Amino acid sequence: MERRELIRVGKELEKLLAGEEVNLHPSDIAAYLKYLKHEDERLFYKTLKQLPKGILGEVLLELPEGLRDDAIEHLSVKELAEAIEELDSDDATDLVKDIEDIDERLEQRVLENISTEYKEEIQELIGYEEDQAGAYMQTEVFKAYEDERIAEAIERLRRLKAMGELSNIHQVYVVDREDRLRAIIPLEDLILYDFETRFSDIIHEKRYEPIAVKATDPIGDLIKKFEDYDLAVVAVVDGNGRLLGRITSDDIIDLVEEQATEQIYNLAGVDEESEEDEDIGEVTKKRAWWLLINLGTAILASLVIGLFDETIQKYVALAVLMPIVASMGGNAGTQTLTVVVRKLALGEIDWQNAKRALMKETLIALFNGLIFAVIMGAIAWVWFHDQMLGVVIALAMVINLLAAGFFGAVIPLLLKKIGSDPAVGSSVLLTTVTDVVGFFAFLGLAKLMLIQ
Repeated sequence: MERRELIRVGKELEKLLAGEEVNLHPSDIAAYLKYLKHEDERLFYKTLKQLPKGILGEVLLELPEGLRDDAIEHLSVKELAEAIEELDSDDATDLVKDIEDIDERLEQRVLENISTEYKEEIQELIGYEEDQAGAYMQTEVFKAYEDERIAEAIERLRRLKAMGELSNIHQVYVVDREDRLRAIIPLEDLILYDFETRFSDIIHEKRYEPIAVKATDPIGDLIKKFEDYDLAVVAVVDGNGRLLGRITSDDIIDLVEEQATEQIYNLAGVDEESEEDEDIGEVTKKRAWWLLINLGTAILASLVIGLFDETIQKYVALAVLMPIVASMGGNAGTQTLTVVVRKLALGEIDWQNAKRALMKETLIALFNGLIFAVIMGAIAWVWFHDQMLGVVIALAMVINLLAAGFFGAVIPLLLKKIGSDPAVGSSVLLTTVTDVVGFFAFLGLAKLMLIQ
């Protein structure tokens, strides 16, 4: 946030703390608190404790993880409990999980200060695994019964909105008397009907056929459902089709962002959780582990070079050109690896259609290998005035780029097949392949074709 914007938010926040009504989003308040933490830690804690309980929970969830943990530790049990009770059930569950990560005893004390009914809802949501749709749903939904009149449902919606029980309502979920989901009707459609009409008279229309996920469905299926049907919200049901809650697009956006961030970190051999740690020593240790693995692969590549030390001594130009072959293979492999890992994450590639993806990436690598073989062969010929040297590097370029394309696709597919995250370790394995194959092909061909 720019300084001018920080000053504006600071002034608006002062008005809010003084009891005035201002239009200030929780994310803006969180950004200002982040600034305060660095500038004046004492004022940060003072401002945090003065925030109205109605927005405190939302502000906490907008803070970066490390800063949020620090804030939670400085708030009382009562303040945390009041903040949680003001949140929608999905957000309340997220905050309770954050408290649990810090101190399980604190979590229990906070839950003891929450109303029994709401505590049971939160505990039910916490019971879902993190990779299940139910973990991200909110239980606050607007539902109507199929034998009910539209006028009755709208009157109930008006009361619930006035009481602050519902927010961001755009649809009515029509259920039977056993709470089985029968239809989903947008409010903009609902107001077009005669209010004396019963829902049972209109839910047969195909456009109101419900799209839902089961609470136990994996997150990948949930995200795909949002993408395939271009949804803003999706209903969540149990195994018998009974309505449990809904998942909104803001949670999906967060999930997609988390997955993308995790993949980027994994491809670089960096642990996402450790990067949030303020302890430099801990972060250094995590990164050092992957660097140690990279050192091992680099030594392996050097051992391959060592097999041809006499060849390099007799033909010094090889030492100049050798890194080019490995670098081109590494870059080509990274392109393939990135594409395949991303498609695996999006569900566009699986083991059943892997052959097609493998053929595509291998052919692309082959064509690029032929193109750059001609370019690099000509450069080497002109540079060192040696036609055969140009042929050697051209052949090595084709071999290494072909290997890069093939293994760039195969490695993540195999890791996915055995149940491992294809983003973790793929880059290290691929770098090893392209370095070893590149050096061995180039130096091996040079020994056969150049050294008499």
